[in-house]
Amino acid sequence: MRSSLSPAAAALAFASLAVCVFVPTLHPAVSHARSADESELKPEMIGEGVVSTADDELGGNLSADGNTLIFEKSAPPHYLYILCEAHFKSGKWTEPTMLPFSGQYRDTDPVLSPDGQTMLFASDRPVNGVDEHHFYIWSVKRTATGWGTPEFVKGGVNDGFNQVFASMASNGNIYFTSSRKTGAYDIFRSRLVNGVYQEAEDLGPLFNDPGIFSFEATIAPDESYLLIGSFGRQPSFGSSDLYISYNQNGNWTKPKNLGPAINTRAREYSPRISGDGKWLIFTSERLDKPRPTTMTYSDFVQFSRGLYNGLGNLYRVPLEYVLRTTKPE
Repeated sequence: MRSSLSPAAAALAFASLAVCVFVPTLHPAVSHARSADESELKPEMIGEGVVSTADDELGGNLSADGNTLIFEKSAPPHYLYILCEAHFKSGKWTEPTMLPFSGQYRDTDPVLSPDGQTMLFASDRPVNGVDEHHFYIWSVKRTATGWGTPEFVKGGVNDGFNQVFASMASNGNIYFTSSRKTGAYDIFRSRLVNGVYQEAEDLGPLFNDPGIFSFEATIAPDESYLLIGSFGRQPSFGSSDLYISYNQNGNWTKPKNLGPAINTRAREYSPRISGDGKWLIFTSERLDKPRPTTMTYSDFVQFSRGLYNGLGNLYRVPLEYVLRTTKPE
C-alpha cells in the first residue's frame, strides 16, 4: 500500500466522512432563494459526450483562442490519472488524445500558465529515479512540436509531503496546496526571485484551518484573486465547493462561496481561468438529471454508464459573472 493518497482519493475519503457529518439542510448562509442572476445562469458542459463523458474528467484548461483543451481523466478508484488534449475543429471537439509524457504514472491537475506556454501538474512519478511515494509538482514547456519533457520544480514548492495542485501567476509566483503543515491540505505561495523559488509561505488562517481541506488554489494572472476548491469550508452546500478570495493591497479577503448557480450538494472543484480570461472552467459531479426513486438492476446499469453518474464532468461559466457577484464592496 502506498504511504500517500492521491488528491482525488484523499478528497473522496473526506467526502465519505462528510456524508456522515453533514445534515440535509443547507448552511443558513447559503439556503436562500436564488437571485435573478443565479436563476438565469446555467453552467455549460464542455464537449458533452466527447470530452465530458461517463468517465471521470477534471481539470479543464481552455486556450486563449478557445480551440485547445487540456484536461485529466481518471480511472476510478484512482488507480491511474492521465493528461489529455482535445481540439475544437469545424464546430465540435475532436476525440481526446493522451499527452505524450503521460500514461505511466498518476499525473493529475494540469494547470496552464497565463501565457499558455508552461504546464504545472502533480505526479507520483519518480524523482531522480527514486519512487518517493509522494505527489510532487512538475513543470513542462510547450515547444514548436508539442510538449517537452516534464521537470521537477526545484526550490520551495516541493518537500517531503504531498503537493497536489499548483498554479502560476504572470510573474512566475506559484500558489499550491500541500499536506506539509498539518497533514491536511493547505494553501501556500512560493515567490520566484531571480529565477529561484523561495521558501513556501503559509497563506494564513483565513485559508488554512485543521477542519478545512483545500485541494485547489488557482491564482489570477495578476494575483488579484484566488479561486479555491475546499471541503469543510463554511458556508457550504454540502461537499467540496468553489470559493474566491480577493487581494486588497496585499491583504486577502475571507474566501466567499461562489453561490448556488455554480455550487451544488455534489462536488464542485478544480477551478481554472481560461486563457482569454473570459471563462471559469470547473469540474462538477452534479446529477443534472434526477435519479429514479426506485431502480431495477438494468436502471442501475444505465445510470452508472450515463453522463450524469456522479463522476466528474467539465463545465464553464462567464468569469465576469463570478467577479461581478463576489467582488467586495
